[in-house]
Amino acid sequence: MTSAETVLHDALTVAACSDAGIVRAHNEDAVFVDADFGIGVLADGMGGYNAGEVASSMATTLLATSFSRLLRSAVETPAVLEHPRQIMSDEVRGTNAAIFRASQSSASCAGMGTTLVFAWVLGRELHLAHVGDSRAYLWRGGNLRRLTKDHSLLQEQIDEGLISPDAARHAEHRNLVTRALGVESDVLVDTATHALEPDDIVLLCSDGLNDMLEDGEIGELLGQDRYSLNARALHLIERANALGGRDNISVVLLRLDAQSAAQPAAKRWWHGFLNQVK
Repeated sequence: MTSAETVLHDALTVAACSDAGIVRAHNEDAVFVDADFGIGVLADGMGGYNAGEVASSMATTLLATSFSRLLRSAVETPAVLEHPRQIMSDEVRGTNAAIFRASQSSASCAGMGTTLVFAWVLGRELHLAHVGDSRAYLWRGGNLRRLTKDHSLLQEQIDEGLISPDAARHAEHRNLVTRALGVESDVLVDTATHALEPDDIVLLCSDGLNDMLEDGEIGELLGQDRYSLNARALHLIERANALGGRDNISVVLLRLDAQSAAQPAAKRWWHGFLNQVK
């Protein structure tokens, strides 16, 4: 199991943890967090021998690299930050194209793909991009709310009234996704923006977590404010493993601390970062 926690200028705290689970021999999930840029990325790979691991690793590495480069360019041209959701969609689509090319050029990687959920905290706003069935949640004041809608066969059946959400938790085909990075040369990326409040916690997770834990239990574990954010991430994974750990389990947490949220909107933390790298 790997984990890390970083605090950004008393403004944003991030934590990440990934574990193979009890059943799987390999961990095909990948996570990336960067407190300086306020981003969290989580990918759940799929494919043949080791191919899923390659796809998820490519997704997180390529996004981390390209996004870092793009944000550093904002030192000279701050206007690039004016359309964050478009930025995220473009970056994800570029990453998709790279994974697709790799899958076409190597027999060992043929058919590989990965889900993706990508969060960017910019000032008091959360910007999200996602593809597949990895999820984003918002924990606020003791309540947990899901922010993403799965791109899966099961979700389509729920939407059509063919199966209830309760029955869906035990369906055999619950992990069949209808959209993933690397499967085709282009991909449709869902994006959204949500306002953040002091002490909000954003959770990104692979289905190895939400398949094992009900949303209510996830919310209870996130609400353990006597523990650090990193400890809460570890507790989520430990609980999923205690319930069977049938799949790889990954968690990314981002918390907007009260000091940051209390600042005027013009005092977004990335202004300070841009000044640092000039």
